[in-house]
Amino acid sequence: MNYFKILAFTFIAFAIASCDLEREVEIDLPDYEGRLFLECYLEPGQPMNLLLTRTSPYFEAFPTNTIDYLNGILEEDATVSISYNGQVYALENNLTFNPSIQKIFNYTSDEIVPFDFENDFDLLITTKDGKTITGKTKITKPMTIDSVVTQFAQNDTLARLLIYMTDDPTRDNYFRRVLHEGSLDSIPIWSFPIDDRASEGTIIFGSFFDYSEGDTIINTIYSIEEDYFEFLQSIDFASQSNGNPFAQPSPIVSNIGGTANAIGIFTGFTYDRRYTIIER
Repeated sequence: MNYFKILAFTFIAFAIASCDLEREVEIDLPDYEGRLFLECYLEPGQPMNLLLTRTSPYFEAFPTNTIDYLNGILEEDATVSISYNGQVYALENNLTFNPSIQKIFNYTSDEIVPFDFENDFDLLITTKDGKTITGKTKITKPMTIDSVVTQFAQNDTLARLLIYMTDDPTRDNYFRRVLHEGSLDSIPIWSFPIDDRASEGTIIFGSFFDYSEGDTIINTIYSIEEDYFEFLQSIDFASQSNGNPFAQPSPIVSNIGGTANAIGIFTGFTYDRRYTIIER
């Protein structure tokens, strides 16, 4: 009995002492120097558009005025061109919004991206201070969804979806799986990159038993390049480490070159999308 009394007393004393272990500390963060950040996604059948911005400190107060915020991060007055199959296409410095993908761009063109899965696309940007940004990519050949199966849980009203695709064993394949409920302008329930390393001929994407009869589920499988796959992974890792000044910084994996020391992604993709209304 004395043993248990001693153990209980020790635990209570330790718990009381632990209340004073929390301390506030001030950390002097180094001055942050912004870098140019580029996003350019070539989608067959869509115009050539590009977003060029300048990064800002993570702990900086977020502006309440949208116009002031955009003016602070958008990098203007650059000369931008995309070369393909011997032709050079200039992108004009115009701000535009694409509602289908919920993105803004500040360099645009009326030129439509071709359905070409063999030839390279080359990017060249000269900034207003004379520095360069370069990139090279291809558009990934599309892989299509074979079928979408609705499966109800046993003795329950909730269902899940199973998406089946046939893998191409002659090449390494990279995907981005995105799942929306209701409409494409909603926040994705899932969005993640994945490769086919564990595939044995058939690729299966699933979901939880979360959906009721009448729900509309939108599955999109993007076929992407390896560099975009690595870029997306690095974005996920960086977002997990941000916000903690004691955590090891996680760098963004970029496929951008040139003298401007920019980071970002210049890539092409295709996708297959299926709408499913849950029903028995």
